Amino acid sequence: MPRPRSHTPDQLAAAALAVIDRDGLPGLSMRAVATELGISPMALYRYVPGREELEALVVELVLSGADTTPPPAGPWQDRITVLARRLRGTMGAHPAALPLSLTHRHRSTSGLRWSETVLGVLTEAGIEAEERVIALRALVAYVIGSTQLEHLGPLSGPGTTAIAGLPAQEFPYMTATAGDARSITPDREFEGGLKLLLRGLS
Repeated sequence: MPRPRSHTPDQLAAAALAVIDRDGLPGLSMRAVATELGISPMALYRYVPGREELEALVVELVLSGADTTPPPAGPWQDRITVLARRLRGTMGAHPAALPLSLTHRHRSTSGLRWSETVLGVLTEAGIEAEERVIALRALVAYVIGSTQLEHLGPLSGPGTTAIAGLPAQEFPYMTATAGDARSITPDREFEGGLKLLLRGLS
């Protein structure tokens, strides 16, 4: 008789996410998650076949925090903005797990629901067929990419300082832009970029 399972998928995902939050994505392994759960690595294999399945569970756990309820009626750009803010807030809570969303988003029911809601708003706005495909991909890429930049390469970080210190005669636009960047908050950066994207989709 096989031994009964005592850990749920949510518990496995929470343990894996705890490892990622603490040790970064390179720290995720079957052994590390097993230790987090207080079981042996071999016991963990009774629940999942390997790291890839753990990654998918993590993505679902993270994205399950995003509210996918259609925003109230109004201009479609405002409704998309609400949805983008929701996804940003959810993903930003666990920035080290962000890269996993690119490879496992299609396996997450919560992620699919968010996309379904976005597609509904776009369709109501008259954006259909190939343009709708491109619009959804652009929105997903923007939210994930901007959230990664916010946490891994923020404007207030050392990268901006280094660019500002470049020889101005060789990099006049980079140095000037780096100087301007220091006053831009993460929220202003996100909202400004999103407005530009939505303007283009319009």
